[in-house]
Amino acid sequence: MSKSIRVISILFIVLFILSACNLPSGAPATDEPNAIFTAAALTVQAQLNQSTPFSTPTIPPPQPTNTPATLPTLAPVSTNTPLVSPTAACDSALFVKDVTIPDGTLIEPGAAFKKTWRLRNVGTCTWSGYALVFDSGEAMGGVPDAIGTVGPGQEVDVSVSFTVPTTFNGTIRSYWRLRNTSGVLLPVQNGYQSKSFFVEIKVGLTSSGLDLHTRATEGIWVSGAGNLTFGGPDTNANGFVMYRNNLKVEDGTSPSKVLEMYPQWVNDGVITGRYPAYTVRTGEHFKARIGFLANSDGTCGAGNVKFQFNYREGGVLHNPALGEWTETCNGSLTSIDVDLSGLVGKNVEFVLAVLANGPATQDFAVWISPQIAVP
Repeated sequence: MSKSIRVISILFIVLFILSACNLPSGAPATDEPNAIFTAAALTVQAQLNQSTPFSTPTIPPPQPTNTPATLPTLAPVSTNTPLVSPTAACDSALFVKDVTIPDGTLIEPGAAFKKTWRLRNVGTCTWSGYALVFDSGEAMGGVPDAIGTVGPGQEVDVSVSFTVPTTFNGTIRSYWRLRNTSGVLLPVQNGYQSKSFFVEIKVGLTSSGLDLHTRATEGIWVSGAGNLTFGGPDTNANGFVMYRNNLKVEDGTSPSKVLEMYPQWVNDGVITGRYPAYTVRTGEHFKARIGFLANSDGTCGAGNVKFQFNYREGGVLHNPALGEWTETCNGSLTSIDVDLSGLVGKNVEFVLAVLANGPATQDFAVWISPQIAVP
């Protein structure tokens, strides 16, 4: 075959192949743009229906870091360490009671009286050189007594002498405190406040009369050995004064108001009691019965004394006494009656006294219902 015929044959074969590429296919033609996506969905469905399920890739968990975790704060663990007790105060006082002049006592204008309180040292320091000082209220010219040495835990009676104002009617309170040698005022525990203690009186005219039995706790009692505390004990050789109400006396009776005054236990021993000032009124007398307590077996003892009734005015004891009676224990009581007409309008301090006639043995001297009154 010639060369030209071979070239023509090759060109013919190439044209035939190119023509075959443009022939129509067996699938219908479409112009739907979603056909491709539909076909893709069918392919996914076919895969889901296969026996091997479709596996969704698993996201790996976060990897730990080297940042340390923050732990919760724990409450502190309690221990058995004991609590530390507060340190006791050096200077502290406790009010115990009113010894004289109960709150609300009626006292006349211009009268003098002494108020006594009982205190306890509840601090750790000894009171030495401590003093009573006015705090507030009405001073009433108060003059405090000196205070002795008082150790921790000990009790002491402290007193102030007052004079009631002459132009006042109503209730008066006078507050007082304790002061140490450094000028520091002590706290006083008394149940309703923590600093002071007070005297409270009602000022006005009292009803007629002065009951020397009831008011004996307000008296100033003295023997040859010095001051005495009202209430005994009856073993005090310095002498004593106390109530003996309802005890049997030498005549066999048991009176309801019996005041015993036993002189100092020495030859010619003496005991006296001075009462708060009182203004005598018209028609008043001093009345009492005097004698001795009976022995424990009811018999009369060997008592032998002088009873005296007197008064003090302007700080001076009247002389001679208003009355004096010598008594021995003989089974009977003596009634006394002293007319006070010479003292009407005067403000005086009445004084009771008992003097031993020789030895003071069994001198259980008693005043029965002593009083200033209109007969």
